[in-house]
Amino acid sequence: MPQMPLATDYHGLTPDVILTAIESLGIYPETGLLALNSYENRVYQFRCDRGNRYVVKFYRPGRWSDEQIQEEHSFTHELAQQEVPVAEPLAVDGVTLHHFQGYRFTLFSSIGGRPFEVDNFDHLEQIGRFIGRIHQLGSARPFAHRVQLSPNIWCHDAIKGLRQNLHVPAHLETDFFDAAEALASGIDQIWQAHSHKNIRLHGDLHPGNILWTPDGPGFVDLDDACMGPAVQDLWMMLSGDRPTQLMQLDILLEGYEEFCSFDHKQLALVEALRGMRMLYHCGWISRRWEDPAFPMYFPWFAEDTYWQQQIGAYREQLQLLAEPALSLQSY
Repeated sequence: MPQMPLATDYHGLTPDVILTAIESLGIYPETGLLALNSYENRVYQFRCDRGNRYVVKFYRPGRWSDEQIQEEHSFTHELAQQEVPVAEPLAVDGVTLHHFQGYRFTLFSSIGGRPFEVDNFDHLEQIGRFIGRIHQLGSARPFAHRVQLSPNIWCHDAIKGLRQNLHVPAHLETDFFDAAEALASGIDQIWQAHSHKNIRLHGDLHPGNILWTPDGPGFVDLDDACMGPAVQDLWMMLSGDRPTQLMQLDILLEGYEEFCSFDHKQLALVEALRGMRMLYHCGWISRRWEDPAFPMYFPWFAEDTYWQQQIGAYREQLQLLAEPALSLQSY
């Protein structure tokens, strides 16, 4: 049977469509759908009539190809086979990526847990061990279809989109784009000056994508899995002043290097990666602004204060690029 053309937005994803899509897999929700904190996709938790708790994710139309999504699923399955605690897509009749009325969706078992606390050093060392195991497997072979982390997409495409979408207030355009372009240029220089090996990554491993369960950490949401430097999956665990970050880094790598060697030269990329994320996040909101969820969750995006803050943040980040990189040699 031919598949329906892929949907172009979420307007047709009504509660009835969601429920019917789930039921098409032979799974019947007993509770209502609890919307989880996801802006890029539509993600809901529910309990079925057999008492099992599930999470269903409807992929944003037009973002990834089927091949890219399947590659995410395959990587997650590989990790689960190696007993890395990840939220693995569930196979129904041997299939993990399902289609219904133009939407693509995947089912997961629900991982219960509390937020991961980066200031718990015992937990941080355990996280380091598991990231090391993720990267040990991620180094085995490359992705064939997923994107590669680089300033071209995360910086320059973001700035280009911001110029085209006309969301920057006219009276702040010059200052904003001067600051953004200067930051992107600084990131380019660091990226070109420090060669690195690209491996398969989680890609968006901030503390919010780690849940702490009675058995330890659970890793969720590999939606941004990509090729990139190993440090991308480490730097978002670091917070606070420089001495605190060095302590956190030392603990992380102590666990990490039990399973995977780490090229300490990649620490020179940390502030460049932070700057890339700052530019990408702003461009991402602009790109998604026509989605009704975004004005609701990011109302400050339409206020002058936000853009003034970004100008200051970009200038400050540019200064941080010039400072000495984190190094455990002097720690």
